[in-house]
Amino acid sequence: MIGTRPEAIKLAPVAHALANRGLHPTLILTGQHPRLDPAGFGLAAFAAELLHCPGWEDPHRHVGAVVDAIRSRLANPPDLLVVQGDTSSALGGALAAVARGVPVAHVEAGLRTHDPLLPWPEEEYRTAIDSHADILFAPTPTAAANLASERVRGEVHVTGNTSIDALLAVEATLPTARLRRSKLPRLLVTAHRRESWGEGLRSIAAGIHELAAGAEIHFVLHPNSHVAATMRDVLGGSRNIRLLEPCSHGELIAHMRRADLILSDSGGIQEESPALGIPLLVLREKTERPEGIADGSAILVGTSSERIVAEARRVLAEPAALAQMRRRSFPYGDGKAATRIADIIADWLERQIAAAVTNARMSPGHPANW
Repeated sequence: MIGTRPEAIKLAPVAHALANRGLHPTLILTGQHPRLDPAGFGLAAFAAELLHCPGWEDPHRHVGAVVDAIRSRLANPPDLLVVQGDTSSALGGALAAVARGVPVAHVEAGLRTHDPLLPWPEEEYRTAIDSHADILFAPTPTAAANLASERVRGEVHVTGNTSIDALLAVEATLPTARLRRSKLPRLLVTAHRRESWGEGLRSIAAGIHELAAGAEIHFVLHPNSHVAATMRDVLGGSRNIRLLEPCSHGELIAHMRRADLILSDSGGIQEESPALGIPLLVLREKTERPEGIADGSAILVGTSSERIVAEARRVLAEPAALAQMRRRSFPYGDGKAATRIADIIADWLERQIAAAVTNARMSPGHPANW
């Protein structure tokens, strides 16, 4: 089940790993991000079902639209539905599967802030998916511990995050970074979280505007028109700030590798920055990915312009702190998560077949029991 760009990035390695095991998945494309092209994520060879359910500003409505579309259009239920993360597409797919008696596998299970409003609605959605899933692929031991404390009914496996599989594959295709001419530190910034819309985004932008006095800033705009309009309004034409249009995953990784410091509220960037060895300031009040904070690769700074400026200047001014954050580390996975997931799914399916055969043989109607 794929509805958004991050889902495509993180599920592409799983699709290929399953195919390598002889299990060729069909993609269900919800249309949540309408311009999402499977070919751009290496998924062109896979069969696909199109639901044509573009995202709503109210995510709950989109969940309902996905459920209705699956019920009406998918005549042959799959043996297993694989969903990823915490989107309305993932929840809609999981709920539709449960209603039809289809088992659910959840990639990136167990992430928690333990606050239903941060992030909203993602915390609510991923908790609901985990409560229904038959197989839960936790990226880290911390995520698995969250699931254990909730006593979920499904099998829990620690696999690493497939975002690292995707990152390493992209990085291997990129050329060596070119030398920079500017002596100013380069900051890469992204911001889009729904809970920051309004004052949060404007506070982030104010901090970026102040940092631009002594830094070269590349701000990658988000496809969401509300977010992009806010940032253009506050930062457009500002000195040392370059606003970049939304870009591909490969282009974003290239931008990240050229940065001295990243400021972002993106979950994917929280996973990727430590693996690239790029210091990160997390523009959230709470994060469901605490491993990077504990690892020393990232600092949680929230949306306060004052704290954003203070922490960015402190990190850039302290060589020892910067060097510590620049070491490559892998708190979210080793790049082999998709293979582990495919192996677990193959084993699970074999066990389901064996159980079905055993139950059939025990049935009073089986010839062996006549």
